[in-house]
Amino acid sequence: MTQNDHGMREQVRSRYAAAATAVTAGRNALAVVNADRSCCAPAENASCCGGTGEVDDAFGSSLYSADEQGELPAEAIAASLGCGNPMMVADLHAGETVLDLGSGGGIDVLLSARRVGPTGFAYGVDMTDEMLALAEANRARAGITNVEFVRGTIEDVPLPDASVDVVISNCVINLSTDKPAVLAEMFRVLTPGGRIGISDVVAEDHLSAADRAERGSYVGCIAGALSRTEYLDGLVAAGFVDAEVRFTHEAAPGMHSALIRAVRPADR
Repeated sequence: MTQNDHGMREQVRSRYAAAATAVTAGRNALAVVNADRSCCAPAENASCCGGTGEVDDAFGSSLYSADEQGELPAEAIAASLGCGNPMMVADLHAGETVLDLGSGGGIDVLLSARRVGPTGFAYGVDMTDEMLALAEANRARAGITNVEFVRGTIEDVPLPDASVDVVISNCVINLSTDKPAVLAEMFRVLTPGGRIGISDVVAEDHLSAADRAERGSYVGCIAGALSRTEYLDGLVAAGFVDAEVRFTHEAAPGMHSALIRAVRPADR
């Protein structure tokens, strides 16, 4: 990892540590992360990437149904910084083992744990100590036991090969400075026949890297986003099949929240 990559990772870590601390103090994480109007977390009366003064619904807990929000502690909802809802694409079943990359305050891990039931299990991996502490507190408040939060990076997941059935993630892969490593790690930890169900920000193919940077910051989930073709090509290069990137709603001009599916072949 280059010095610049280390610096970018530290910016991301610092931003989300502050968001976790805000929730612990009784404030919404979105307002803190939006200090520079970064698009992962628009605050009330502040626009995402635009400055129009309108509330942006492209990110945060509003992307979960009222029933889903009702399953979880308020602190888990307040810490939601995602750009979508991976539950819409993960298609979880009882008894499965799930891994959430960049699990933050734990909203998707806790929802997954309920869906896979007592015979299943949900892991969350995050590099931020403050988020891990918040997630564990949320797990305790929810009374959910089939969950473990683990410190680590999404480029070097601290789980064995072929140990999970499903990998999910919510608006985190765009923050990585080594996306091929992330895709390779997803493939490695999945059992043969396992699948991914991811929400992420994805650019339209015609936007250059410079175009993406004009629309938002790296730590704001915009500048580092892959294009749709880059995402699909990266998944194929990692070994996945049946890859799909489906835009759901616009996060910035030419930039979309998207649901991503792919499968690890059963014979690999």
